[in-house]
Amino acid sequence: MPTADELISTTTVTHLVRVLTAVAPRRGWDGVAASGTALVGLTLSERALAIRDALLSDLPDSYRSSAAILRDALADPSFTGWMIWPVTEAVAVRALASPEAGDFESGLGLLVELTGRLTGEFALRTFLNADLDRTLATVTGWTTHPDEHVRRLASEGTRPRLPWAKRVPELTRRPDATIAILDGLYRDEVEYVRRSVANHLNDLSRLDPDLAVATAKRWLQRPEPSTPRLVRHAMRTLVKAADPGAMALLGFPPPVDVSVSGPHLTRTAVRLGGELGFEIVVANNSDRDANLVIDYVVHFRKANGSLAPKVFKLTNRVLAPGQQITLSRRHSFKPITTRRYHPGQHGIEVQVNGVRSGMVDFDLG
Repeated sequence: MPTADELISTTTVTHLVRVLTAVAPRRGWDGVAASGTALVGLTLSERALAIRDALLSDLPDSYRSSAAILRDALADPSFTGWMIWPVTEAVAVRALASPEAGDFESGLGLLVELTGRLTGEFALRTFLNADLDRTLATVTGWTTHPDEHVRRLASEGTRPRLPWAKRVPELTRRPDATIAILDGLYRDEVEYVRRSVANHLNDLSRLDPDLAVATAKRWLQRPEPSTPRLVRHAMRTLVKAADPGAMALLGFPPPVDVSVSGPHLTRTAVRLGGELGFEIVVANNSDRDANLVIDYVVHFRKANGSLAPKVFKLTNRVLAPGQQITLSRRHSFKPITTRRYHPGQHGIEVQVNGVRSGMVDFDLG
């Protein structure tokens, strides 16, 4: 994954200054230029907001005057890429501070114009936090926009758990608020848009599993050929959690006449940074096909000594009557930023269609 400096760097700021100087040379853009020297040690979002603040110091105080400069800049095809993030954030601040009628919606419209150059999804959160219903009334109309980037913005920008973005607490309190947007997009002709819809519904499944399953069920009643795949991706968190509604919707009933052997470990002790190898055997002993989702669960030791389970994907398989499969996997314990490992006894087990079995202990140290 690219680093923050590879995405928003001093070079990014230099290019932004060049574009803005070409359309408004008298403004100087000294604040923006200076911001490029103060990015060291900042995260990606912190860089975007630092440049946003510099833009706000250099742009006119009026939203409409600022918007005119930025619209002129859009005539330059090099006005694109990661420089757009801080620009969209500045648009949101100016539009929301404006006392002029209509500038709220005009600011949303400018995000539409900018989103094809990178995305306006992060700045959209500022509008959502300011007035959720007013923003959603406009965003819902974007679901029929001819530009796929705008249609994706409607879904991606309103996700409850959008990565890198500020939270919108009201979306968490009202998980059904964006269903109309998803209903308008789940049959979109563009995979890029549908992928966002699936991720959005997956976010909702963490807040209201029943709502997510009911929504997916409705979509499967009026599907496009792409809908089953979208629903499978949207239900992934609930499937890992063995949610009964999601399992039934996707055709994964509790396993009957399916035997599971394992996990059989290659070792019982693993060093931090090493790998744990294991093997499992799954057999269909019935006289009909068995539709199986096969995962494994690692029970990680926490600092207080308790264990916390985490489900990892293995495979989805349809086993014919009498068929048996052997699956092998190596789980890495290399240090990662999203998990802190604690030495001591851990556990691992298999999960087939939500049913866990075969818990085995191992030591990490």
